[in-house]
Amino acid sequence: MATIFASVQQSRKSAHVFHDTYRRKDGPTIYQLQLNPFDKTPKYKQIVESIRRDINRGVLKEGDQLPSISEMSIEYLLARDTVEKAYRELRAQGDIISIQGKGYYIKATNDKKIKILLIFNKLSSYKKIIYYAFLKALGEQASVDLQIHHYSASRFREIIDKNLGKYNYYVVMPHFTEDTDHITPLKILETIPPEELILLDRDIPELAHKPLSVYQNFCKDIFEALESAQDLLNKYDHLALVFPQDGTYPPEIVQGFRNFCINYQKEFSILPSISDEIPIPRTAYIVVEESDLAELVKKVRQTPYQLGEEVGIISFNETTLKELLGITVITTDFEHMGREAAHLLLAQQRIKVKNPFFMIRRGSL
Repeated sequence: MATIFASVQQSRKSAHVFHDTYRRKDGPTIYQLQLNPFDKTPKYKQIVESIRRDINRGVLKEGDQLPSISEMSIEYLLARDTVEKAYRELRAQGDIISIQGKGYYIKATNDKKIKILLIFNKLSSYKKIIYYAFLKALGEQASVDLQIHHYSASRFREIIDKNLGKYNYYVVMPHFTEDTDHITPLKILETIPPEELILLDRDIPELAHKPLSVYQNFCKDIFEALESAQDLLNKYDHLALVFPQDGTYPPEIVQGFRNFCINYQKEFSILPSISDEIPIPRTAYIVVEESDLAELVKKVRQTPYQLGEEVGIISFNETTLKELLGITVITTDFEHMGREAAHLLLAQQRIKVKNPFFMIRRGSL
């Protein structure tokens, strides 16, 4: 059995956590005990969490020997009772075993699954497609926990602060509102080791280290989707984008729409909602929100105009209901996004992949 621990090599502060690096007696660094003097969590709990975290990460393996109670207490200026209490809890939970006269060792575990924390901005029918495709592609190789940050940077920070170091990978949808409580999501993302971070749906090019990313290019995607439907759009004099102003949708959508209209000399407008709009003939509406879509269809049906002739509708994101109603959609491939992220994660490929985006033509345009 391999012995862990000799002397403290270095101490550094990173993301408000002190890492003390230990070496095997025969050389290479293999273990970092993490203690935060500013954390109100009891020291014995911090020892438990640090050792358990390294077991989950594979840093500590079956048969590795931990520092003795005396060694741990001397090196960290801790009471022997504190270390003993931590080891007692780890033993009770089945993480370690003690061998009389020899010491404490990491116990074999039957749970070899990769641990993944999936952090979405919200729950929706589209997110469910991604979620289930992700789970299916991972199969029995991983266990996945799901949390929602609700576009809030402060909520996202709470999630990361509580879970950093407890998972092998953190899969994040980095959509946040403009009001971020003076918290920069970029800085929170940078606290996650780049090899453990996966971005979904939206890329963050400002990140210093490039993580695995399966993303949409919202500006380019909408431009090219509209460009592909010019033969249908030619019968409309005006294009109107119905785009909510609550900050929950990427502003690049507006940019791409505006670029298309200017480039192809189309009259256009951008509406915050459809509630005050009366459908205008020879106008095609591009609708982001489901509620706006339902209201717009209802309003068109109350006019003498023919949907797909005098008034056109394009909706964001495919659903079964839109297919049944004959609504033209521009959409990313949500199933592909979840499946591709899982495959690249399992292959440990840190690359950026643009997710497919396309238009499905139906009678509403």
